[in-house]
Amino acid sequence: MRPAAARPRTALAALLTALALALLPAAPAHPAPAAGDPTVAVSQAQAPKGGELTVSGAGWKAGALLMVLLCGQGTPEKGVVGGTNSCANTDGRAATVDARGAFSVKLPVAAPPRPCPCVVHVSGVTGTQDVVDAGFTVAGHPTAPLPDATGDGRLAVLTAARLEGSGGVLTWFGAPPSRTLVLTVGNLGGAPVRDPVFLVGTARGVLAPGDEERQWRGTIKPGQKARIELDVELSAGAHGDYRVSVSYGGKLLAEQPWTVGRPWGVVLFWALLALVVPAALFRAGMVLVDRAGGRNRDPVPVAVPADADGPGTTAALPWFLPDSAPTENSPTTKGHS
Repeated sequence: MRPAAARPRTALAALLTALALALLPAAPAHPAPAAGDPTVAVSQAQAPKGGELTVSGAGWKAGALLMVLLCGQGTPEKGVVGGTNSCANTDGRAATVDARGAFSVKLPVAAPPRPCPCVVHVSGVTGTQDVVDAGFTVAGHPTAPLPDATGDGRLAVLTAARLEGSGGVLTWFGAPPSRTLVLTVGNLGGAPVRDPVFLVGTARGVLAPGDEERQWRGTIKPGQKARIELDVELSAGAHGDYRVSVSYGGKLLAEQPWTVGRPWGVVLFWALLALVVPAALFRAGMVLVDRAGGRNRDPVPVAVPADADGPGTTAALPWFLPDSAPTENSPTTKGHS
């Protein structure tokens, strides 16, 4: 039997242990996975038509909406030849990525409109631009060699274009305004589009746009989409309402308005210059006039008659003597009387 003195110590130790466990931070139930490229896995590599398989993935952007399709004429390396026209679109499923970047969805096994090799095609609808294909075989479905990716790639705008960026202090003083035109395009054709060259035009009012070539580096496979960023720049001092357009293959893809503020720094500079220059010229002219007037104001020497009565007295001029000064009524003296 345990001594009575040991019971309080045991109870105190148990209380301290429980308190320490309560203060420890709880470990997360689902640790966040390491960041990496998105992946897709299928529960089985082969299934007959009418069956069902589980498609799961990891490394996707949390909250993104995905579209999961079963497609023919595709491989994980080359993608889907012919785009989504090779997929069983009516039997596709949507999936939402959870907070851990993972998803899981049941996909019915349907016969795609094109022969195998087949893939499970997972593409982002919102929140991500990634596309991943996982190999799969539809048992009993025709198989044919993968056709060459011939034909033309057709790009179409999937999201509205927008201008990103803002002007700085230099733009306020007349530097060329610049923005980045951002849009998402998808390849609806049967061939990949490599390093496409877009025509970016800027126009003001009813004037025709001035087009400049902008090349985007990358490859857009059939059925895939990509985020396109193109630089747009106007001339120095430009201001007013402009239209920014982007074209590809002779087809207008998008058009976006752009209002550019007036460079008030330039206006302020010329206003200050119009005040400072006349004031400086006026001041310089006054200095010149002052210097010229100073030379003309030198004292002129005046002749003083000699001192006849001695030092300290000034002799008066005879024609200014008060007694001899002629008046209007005084007669003129001619000779002696």
